[in-house]
Amino acid sequence: MKLVTLIGGFALLSSACTEASTTRPASAEPTTSAAPAGANSAAKPAAAAGVAAVGTIAPDFTLKDLDGKDVSLASFKGKTVVLEWFNPGCPFVKSSHGKGSLKGFSEKAMKGGVVWLSINSGAPGKQGHGVEANREGAKTFGVTNPILMDESGTVGKAYGATNTPQMVIVDAKGVVVYKGAVDNSPDGEGESPQPEGAKLVNFVEQALAEIAEGKPVSVPSTKPYGCSVKYGS
Repeated sequence: MKLVTLIGGFALLSSACTEASTTRPASAEPTTSAAPAGANSAAKPAAAAGVAAVGTIAPDFTLKDLDGKDVSLASFKGKTVVLEWFNPGCPFVKSSHGKGSLKGFSEKAMKGGVVWLSINSGAPGKQGHGVEANREGAKTFGVTNPILMDESGTVGKAYGATNTPQMVIVDAKGVVVYKGAVDNSPDGEGESPQPEGAKLVNFVEQALAEIAEGKPVSVPSTKPYGCSVKYGS
């Protein structure tokens, strides 16, 4: 795997993601434009444009897992759900699951009662697509949570997923309370937090801890980094 030029002061993994548009500027700084996470009781429907935002009701969906079984978000009502946009061929996904913040994270979260669903919104013929490729990725990364196939990209677009890995947390009330990067390490390796020299922060882990304590999510939105989601169109 190659290193490329500094983007925003950080060395990002190269476009081994196979397409020139694969990588994006890797800023995982918290954003302040999101709706307050503490406003869950006043959650609004998803935006008219159809893209779920923090503070809105999470769009329901039904997708097939790698065994061909239907998995619906609605079936997990009353539980905290983490959605992880996944692509086993993406260098950032490989790094994050290999030694970064996602290594063993889903298993740990699930032991605490959290539902974790990985979603591959890549179209047929695109990098990381296919049941076998995802089974191999799950084996390589030690992933035990369901991996769901969203070949049409409908679910990914409904959530505004742009990168892999990208994270969304839905609380027990069905409200999106976090959306963005898994952490502030834009190389995906857990070794280069942003800004340089800052402490590594796993935003998802932090949010889940706050939810478990009945607190509002203090950082409800960050900018995702990684490979572009390989939509068909």
